[in-house]
Amino acid sequence: MHQFIKEIEGGVSLLVQVQPRAGKTEYLGILGEALKFRVAAPPVDGAANQVLCEYLAKLFSLPKSQVVILAGQTSKKKRVLLKGIEEKTVRNILGLSG
Repeated sequence: MHQFIKEIEGGVSLLVQVQPRAGKTEYLGILGEALKFRVAAPPVDGAANQVLCEYLAKLFSLPKSQVVILAGQTSKKKRVLLKGIEEKTVRNILGLSG
């Protein structure tokens, strides 16, 4: 079982690695022990975090308020909480089985 996606109380926790200043915001797949995302924003004043949260909210059809960065605010590796969604749904949307 992949440890970068974990069902926790209240939702699903994701371990993500973010590449800021990309040409566009997108999900790239698995990189080592994290989900890799490119973000079309610089890592300045939380801009990359905000774009990441907006992208995840849209990807998983959640309100923006239900996507929260739990850890790694200033790091490329982050732990993100998706509130009110099941692990199975997250895996299906990301094209991951098991």
